[in-house]
Amino acid sequence: MSTSTGTDSTRDRIVVAATAEFARHGIAGARIERIAKAAKTSKERLYAHFRGKEELYATVVAREMTLVAEATRMDPTDLPGYAGRVHDYFAAHPDRLRLMNWGRLELAEGTVPDPDDPIQATVLHKTDQLRLAQQAGHLDPAWDPVDILMFVNQLAMSWAGQADLMPGGEKERASFLAARRAAIVTAVQRLFPAAAA
Repeated sequence: MSTSTGTDSTRDRIVVAATAEFARHGIAGARIERIAKAAKTSKERLYAHFRGKEELYATVVAREMTLVAEATRMDPTDLPGYAGRVHDYFAAHPDRLRLMNWGRLELAEGTVPDPDDPIQATVLHKTDQLRLAQQAGHLDPAWDPVDILMFVNQLAMSWAGQADLMPGGEKERASFLAARRAAIVTAVQRLFPAAAA
Protein backbone atom coordinates (compact mmCIF):
# COMPACT_ATOMS: atom_id res chain seq x y z
CA MET A 1 0.00 0.00 0.00
CA SER A 2 1.42 3.36 -0.96
CA THR A 3 1.83 6.20 1.47
CA SER A 4 0.85 9.80 0.95
CA THR A 5 3.58 12.36 0.53
CA GLY A 6 1.50 15.52 0.70
CA THR A 7 -1.72 16.88 2.10
CA ASP A 8 -3.31 16.85 -1.37
CA SER A 9 -2.02 13.53 -2.65
CA THR A 10 -4.18 11.38 -4.92
CA ARG A 11 -4.59 8.81 -2.16
CA ASP A 12 -5.75 11.45 0.34
CA ARG A 13 -8.25 12.86 -2.16
CA ILE A 14 -9.60 9.37 -2.80
CA VAL A 15 -10.09 8.74 0.92
CA VAL A 16 -11.89 12.07 1.41
CA ALA A 17 -14.14 11.45 -1.60
CA ALA A 18 -14.81 7.88 -0.48
CA THR A 19 -15.76 9.06 3.02
CA ALA A 20 -18.54 11.23 1.57
CA GLU A 21 -19.63 8.55 -0.90
CA PHE A 22 -19.84 5.76 1.69
CA ALA A 23 -21.66 7.97 4.19
CA ARG A 24 -24.23 8.90 1.54
CA HIS A 25 -24.71 5.58 -0.28
CA GLY A 26 -23.28 2.79 1.89
CA ILE A 27 -20.80 0.22 0.63
CA ALA A 28 -23.04 -1.56 -1.87
CA GLY A 29 -24.45 1.71 -3.21
CA ALA A 30 -21.09 3.51 -3.47
CA ARG A 31 -19.68 3.82 -6.98
CA ILE A 32 -15.97 3.76 -7.75
CA GLU A 33 -16.63 6.04 -10.76
CA ARG A 34 -18.17 8.73 -8.51
CA ILE A 35 -15.35 8.44 -5.97
CA ALA A 36 -12.69 8.76 -8.70
CA LYS A 37 -14.47 11.75 -10.25
CA ALA A 38 -14.86 13.52 -6.89
CA ALA A 39 -11.17 12.81 -6.15
CA LYS A 40 -10.21 14.25 -9.57
CA THR A 41 -8.51 11.04 -10.62
CA SER A 42 -9.20 7.96 -12.74
CA LYS A 43 -10.57 4.56 -11.73
CA GLU A 44 -7.22 3.09 -12.74
CA ARG A 45 -5.35 5.39 -10.34
CA LEU A 46 -7.84 4.57 -7.60
CA TYR A 47 -7.26 0.85 -8.11
CA ALA A 48 -3.51 1.47 -7.95
CA HIS A 49 -4.06 2.52 -4.33
CA PHE A 50 -6.96 0.26 -3.29
CA ARG A 51 -7.91 -3.22 -4.53
CA GLY A 52 -11.64 -2.57 -4.20
CA LYS A 53 -14.47 -0.99 -2.26
CA GLU A 54 -14.09 -3.08 0.89
CA GLU A 55 -10.40 -2.20 1.26
CA LEU A 56 -11.23 1.45 0.60
CA TYR A 57 -14.05 1.35 3.15
CA ALA A 58 -11.72 -0.26 5.73
CA THR A 59 -9.21 2.58 5.18
CA VAL A 60 -11.94 5.20 5.54
CA VAL A 61 -13.21 3.62 8.78
CA ALA A 62 -9.70 3.33 10.24
CA ARG A 63 -9.16 7.04 9.54
CA GLU A 64 -12.53 7.88 11.06
CA MET A 65 -11.82 5.85 14.22
CA THR A 66 -8.60 7.83 14.66
CA LEU A 67 -10.49 11.13 14.27
CA VAL A 68 -13.18 10.04 16.75
CA ALA A 69 -10.59 8.88 19.29
CA GLU A 70 -8.71 12.20 19.04
CA ALA A 71 -11.90 14.25 19.37
CA THR A 72 -13.46 12.29 22.24
CA ARG A 73 -10.50 10.96 24.31
CA MET A 74 -12.00 8.34 26.59
CA ASP A 75 -10.98 8.81 30.22
CA PRO A 76 -12.31 5.81 32.18
CA THR A 77 -12.30 7.89 35.37
CA ASP A 78 -14.63 10.47 33.74
CA LEU A 79 -17.14 8.61 31.58
CA PRO A 80 -19.73 11.43 31.82
CA GLY A 81 -17.22 13.82 30.23
CA TYR A 82 -16.41 11.25 27.56
CA ALA A 83 -20.12 10.78 26.80
CA GLY A 84 -20.51 14.54 26.36
CA ARG A 85 -17.62 14.66 23.89
CA VAL A 86 -19.01 11.70 21.91
CA HIS A 87 -22.40 13.44 21.76
CA ASP A 88 -20.76 16.66 20.56
CA TYR A 89 -18.76 14.88 17.86
CA PHE A 90 -21.64 12.97 16.32
CA ALA A 91 -24.12 15.84 16.70
CA ALA A 92 -21.68 17.89 14.61
CA HIS A 93 -20.96 15.00 12.19
CA PRO A 94 -24.07 12.79 11.78
CA ASP A 95 -22.69 11.65 8.42
CA ARG A 96 -19.80 9.97 10.25
CA LEU A 97 -22.21 7.85 12.29
CA ARG A 98 -24.00 6.84 9.08
CA LEU A 99 -20.64 5.89 7.62
CA MET A 100 -19.97 3.43 10.45
CA ASN A 101 -23.51 2.08 10.51
CA TRP A 102 -23.30 1.10 6.84
CA GLY A 103 -20.44 -1.24 7.68
CA ARG A 104 -22.43 -2.89 10.45
CA LEU A 105 -25.36 -3.37 8.08
CA GLU A 106 -23.53 -4.52 4.98
CA LEU A 107 -20.34 -6.35 5.87
CA ALA A 108 -20.58 -10.04 6.67
CA GLU A 109 -20.32 -10.76 10.37
CA GLY A 110 -17.37 -12.95 11.30
CA THR A 111 -17.71 -15.54 14.01
CA VAL A 112 -14.35 -14.61 15.53
CA PRO A 113 -13.51 -10.98 16.37
CA ASP A 114 -10.76 -9.63 14.13
CA PRO A 115 -8.31 -7.50 16.17
CA ASP A 116 -7.13 -5.87 12.92
CA ASP A 117 -10.60 -4.48 12.24
CA PRO A 118 -10.40 -0.80 13.33
CA ILE A 119 -13.74 -0.82 15.16
CA GLN A 120 -13.01 -4.07 17.00
CA ALA A 121 -9.47 -2.91 17.79
CA THR A 122 -10.90 0.27 19.32
CA VAL A 123 -13.42 -1.71 21.37
CA LEU A 124 -10.68 -4.03 22.67
CA HIS A 125 -8.45 -1.08 23.59
CA LYS A 126 -11.24 0.78 25.40
CA THR A 127 -12.47 -2.28 27.28
CA ASP A 128 -8.88 -2.86 28.45
CA GLN A 129 -8.80 0.75 29.71
CA LEU A 130 -12.09 0.24 31.55
CA ARG A 131 -10.90 -3.04 33.08
CA LEU A 132 -7.75 -1.33 34.39
CA ALA A 133 -9.89 1.48 35.85
CA GLN A 134 -12.01 -1.14 37.62
CA GLN A 135 -8.90 -2.81 39.04
CA ALA A 136 -7.71 0.58 40.29
CA GLY A 137 -11.04 1.16 42.06
CA HIS A 138 -12.30 3.94 39.76
CA LEU A 139 -15.26 1.98 38.35
CA ASP A 140 -17.67 -0.54 39.83
CA PRO A 141 -16.11 -3.96 39.08
CA ALA A 142 -19.55 -5.61 38.93
CA TRP A 143 -20.02 -4.29 35.39
CA ASP A 144 -18.58 -6.09 32.38
CA PRO A 145 -16.32 -3.53 30.61
CA VAL A 146 -17.99 -4.34 27.28
CA ASP A 147 -21.37 -3.39 28.75
CA ILE A 148 -19.98 -0.17 30.19
CA LEU A 149 -18.59 0.84 26.80
CA MET A 150 -21.77 -0.12 24.95
CA PHE A 151 -24.11 1.66 27.37
CA VAL A 152 -22.04 4.85 27.46
CA ASN A 153 -21.62 4.99 23.68
CA GLN A 154 -25.29 4.27 22.97
CA LEU A 155 -26.42 6.96 25.40
CA ALA A 156 -23.88 9.41 23.98
CA MET A 157 -24.98 8.81 20.37
CA SER A 158 -28.69 8.58 21.06
CA TRP A 159 -29.45 11.94 19.42
CA ALA A 160 -27.03 11.67 16.51
CA GLY A 161 -28.84 11.42 13.21
CA GLN A 162 -32.23 12.37 14.73
CA ALA A 163 -32.66 15.49 12.61
CA ASP A 164 -36.39 14.86 12.20
CA LEU A 165 -36.89 15.29 15.97
CA MET A 166 -34.93 18.54 16.28
CA PRO A 167 -36.22 22.12 16.00
CA GLY A 168 -35.66 23.89 12.70
CA GLY A 169 -33.91 27.12 13.70
CA GLU A 170 -30.16 27.15 14.36
CA LYS A 171 -30.51 28.81 17.78
CA GLU A 172 -33.35 26.48 18.81
CA ARG A 173 -31.40 23.46 17.60
CA ALA A 174 -28.31 24.50 19.60
CA SER A 175 -30.42 24.94 22.74
CA PHE A 176 -32.16 21.61 22.17
CA LEU A 177 -28.85 19.76 21.71
CA ALA A 178 -27.36 21.42 24.81
CA ALA A 179 -30.29 20.08 26.85
CA ARG A 180 -29.90 16.61 25.33
CA ARG A 181 -26.17 16.69 26.10
CA ALA A 182 -26.87 17.60 29.73
CA ALA A 183 -29.34 14.72 29.99
CA ILE A 184 -26.79 12.28 28.52
CA VAL A 185 -24.03 13.41 30.88
CA THR A 186 -26.40 13.13 33.88
CA ALA A 187 -27.52 9.63 32.86
CA VAL A 188 -23.92 8.42 32.48
CA GLN A 189 -22.95 10.10 35.76
CA ARG A 190 -25.68 8.15 37.55
CA LEU A 191 -24.64 4.87 35.98
CA PHE A 192 -20.88 5.36 36.16
CA PRO A 193 -19.95 8.27 38.45
CA ALA A 194 -16.72 10.10 37.66
CA ALA A 195 -13.95 9.15 40.09
CA ALA A 196 -13.11 11.68 42.77
CA ALA A 197 -10.01 13.68 41.96
